[in-house]
Order: sequence, then structure tokens, then C-alpha cells
Amino acid sequence: MTSLYDASGKSVPCTVLEAGPCVVTQVKTVEKDGYSAIQLGYDERKEKNTPKPLKGHFAKANTTPKKVLREFTRFEEGHKKKFGDVLDVTVFTEGEFVDVSGISKGKGFQGVVKRHHFGGVGDATHGQHNRLRAPGSMGASSYPSRVLPGMRMAGRTGGAKVKVINLRIMKIVQEKNIIVVKGSVPGPNGSYISIERWS
Repeated sequence: MTSLYDASGKSVPCTVLEAGPCVVTQVKTVEKDGYSAIQLGYDERKEKNTPKPLKGHFAKANTTPKKVLREFTRFEEGHKKKFGDVLDVTVFTEGEFVDVSGISKGKGFQGVVKRHHFGGVGDATHGQHNRLRAPGSMGASSYPSRVLPGMRMAGRTGGAKVKVINLRIMKIVQEKNIIVVKGSVPGPNGSYISIERWS
């Protein structure tokens, strides 16, 4: 992350995103596929590491193999796009709001305090030992004599799909296909995300 100064001189935390160039690799229509959407490909992929079915898929769009394929159903004027069209940051404008979705950082096996924000058992007094971050009681008594499904307990955290909505675009660097959005986005540095604009 970085920061920018707004018009009032206030420092605003921001995230720098590379948004393209993306190539239209498929156009789906209601008549043929049952719904309307466009598929975008991003980031170059080695020819030798591309499966044969994907090679034909990219050849149909007359483009080089791509690492990432994403489908967008709510794309303005998507029906006007055709195979091989290139989309870049020019589809965005400064000041508008976008939604960013991606895979959040994986945090491994975590306890209930970190995973579910439990408060712990309480004080370390009255004979308690190493109980500050324990989950506490989790099951019923003689009935039903088991832990009910859905109980919040320790387990693997992160690594899930997360969408952050209403991020304002603070700046656009068209020469480098870079947009700067206010706030944070899911995932580690260098990960792939999807950006949706709403007007």
C-alpha cells in the first residue's frame, strides 16, 4: 500500500493496481450460452505450459496464451465487444467507485481469538492457567451430548474469496495501466484480482 494527498491535504491510504491490458477471449450470448458475458484474459503465459484445449481457445481469439481468465456478466456494452478486443484502464475514470474481489491471505490454523474475535475465558486469576485465549464452553449437557454443527472453533483461516466494495479510484496512470484506489484489497502482493466498475 501507499498513500496520496487529497485536495484538502489529507493523507489517504491507497493500493496500486495494474488493470490490464486484458484481451477479450470469449463472448457469451443468451442464444448460444444461456446468458450474456465476456471473458477476459490477462498476463502472458508460455506456449509450452499451455494445454492444447486452451491453445485452441486463445487461437480463436487471435491472441497469445494468458495465465488468468475471468468472466464478467455485468459489463456495460458487453454485447458490442468481439474476440481480440483489448481493454485497459481507459474504461475507468478518476473519482468513480469499483468493487475488487480476490483470494485473501491464508493465515493457516488459528485459534478462536484470531479467527472469530473471541475475548478469551477472562482473567488469569482464580486458579486459571493458560486459559486467556481458550474457546470456553462449546457443547450442551446431557442433551444433545454433542457439539452442534456450525460452532465457531479453531481452524484454518483466510484463503477465501473476498470482495471489497465501493473503493474510490484516486488516480489513473494510463501509460502503465495502473489505477490507485482508496483503501485495501484482498490478497498478498502480486496476486490476481477482479475489478468491477459500477456507474
